[in-house]
Amino acid sequence: MANKSLFKSYVGRLLPRADSINEAGGLAYAFTPRHALAQFAATGCLNGTFYADESAQLATVLALASQVEPSFVAKTAAWARSQAHQKDLPALLLATLSVRDPAQFAKAFPRVVDSAKILRNLVQIIRSGVVGRKSLGSLPKRLVREWLASQGDEALFRASIGNDPSLADVVKMVHPRPATPARAALYAYLVGRDHDAQALPALVRAYEAFKRGDTRELPDVPHELLTALPLSAPDWKDIARKASWQALRMNLNTFARHDVFDDPKVTEFIAQRLRDPKLILRARVRPYQLLVAYTIAGDKVPAMVRNALQDALEISLRNVPSIPGKVWVCPDASGSMHSPITGYRKGSSTAVRCVDVAALITAAILRRNPDAGVIPFTEQVVKVDLNPRDTVLTNAQKMAAIPPGGTNCSAPLALLNADRAHADLVVFVSDNQSWVDSLAPRLANPGASLPPPTETLRQWAILKQRCPTARLVCIDLQPYGCSQAQEREDILNVGGFGDKVFDLLARFADNSLSPEHWIGEIEKTEL
Repeated sequence: MANKSLFKSYVGRLLPRADSINEAGGLAYAFTPRHALAQFAATGCLNGTFYADESAQLATVLALASQVEPSFVAKTAAWARSQAHQKDLPALLLATLSVRDPAQFAKAFPRVVDSAKILRNLVQIIRSGVVGRKSLGSLPKRLVREWLASQGDEALFRASIGNDPSLADVVKMVHPRPATPARAALYAYLVGRDHDAQALPALVRAYEAFKRGDTRELPDVPHELLTALPLSAPDWKDIARKASWQALRMNLNTFARHDVFDDPKVTEFIAQRLRDPKLILRARVRPYQLLVAYTIAGDKVPAMVRNALQDALEISLRNVPSIPGKVWVCPDASGSMHSPITGYRKGSSTAVRCVDVAALITAAILRRNPDAGVIPFTEQVVKVDLNPRDTVLTNAQKMAAIPPGGTNCSAPLALLNADRAHADLVVFVSDNQSWVDSLAPRLANPGASLPPPTETLRQWAILKQRCPTARLVCIDLQPYGCSQAQEREDILNVGGFGDKVFDLLARFADNSLSPEHWIGEIEKTEL
């Protein structure tokens, strides 16, 4: 029999050695530029994070975009907008193409610019000079004019909210040619020039009549166009009835302040709309946005409406897969995970933290997989009692209450190995900035011996000896460009926190993803 004490030290000897140091000073594996760019695009983070400020984030994205082929930048921008539902990052990537590859810019434009908000973001980014130009240029102007022409008169008027730049600013920049007298009057109206008031679209005339006090009939326009006007309680109730699904979600406290919920019929109407599956799907809401709405809903928001938000959250998570076999979910509750999920932005940082989203994803997987095991961790594993029959929100709140600590991503795997537990799928939800289990100085010191593999990958290798068909998914919630487990056939690194992550998780679990995993899915995007 072989000498076990001699040969046991060779476990993991052939694993790839760490090639990077993460933001926390721990050993890590650097992503390829394509993977790192996709991670930024999926998380949509251009604000300051726990480890990096917004300037560093912007510089990193621009550097990565310059290192990969323009066609992949275009596909990443389209995927981030259509699948991850991001706003700023797709517009930024599209703006880089306006300088680097006009042909790819033209291909990606209609896939990225699907709203006036994204259009204004794109114009703002180009004119800021960050991508190497400060004017739109002939091709971007032509595409913007075509986008304006493709919108109906009333739709364009409804989209005329927002500033820096406003839609009126955009119209002034590109000088669109109106095809009808109504459009000519509308353009002139938007930019504050003389116009034929009778030629304006009917909705604009109704809005102006309401502003003048000629009528008390509330026009069907976004509430942002009305809130600066003197409105009565019935007006506010009418606004609530006509509001879009997203506007309802975002303005519950505003409606409460204006006594909208004093009317039981209006309250029930709002609750029914919030839990309507078709409206939830059409709104492309991300689960964490519902967590935000529920978290900030004040005492004056009725229980019926808060319960509807919980129902909407459950519906928004319907893409969470039911996975055969034994599933283990490992949410990170360390100190860095207590930073805002979309980064720090002065005056407008989200109230939802990375740990809240990690807990939300974990609770959602547990709901669809009641036999799943949950192993939260900081510098060590943390025990939390969860009931799969509780609401996703209830379980998420339990996990988010774990006190913060250091980061040790290998701790859950070490526990599974110590217990000799079986695993078919292990899912980490983290920022992957593990350092407690690291030996980073070996990597930083050229005179030292070669750096070892990360402890996470070493523990995974031990688990694979016991469970050879097991798979590992590392969901990155913030974009730091490295991971604790290098991508390979049985390991998936995916960024983001939208419902598309659940689809990728299910397909990876049943071995139906392309060999390149997540990046392969982005590569399939058609422009």
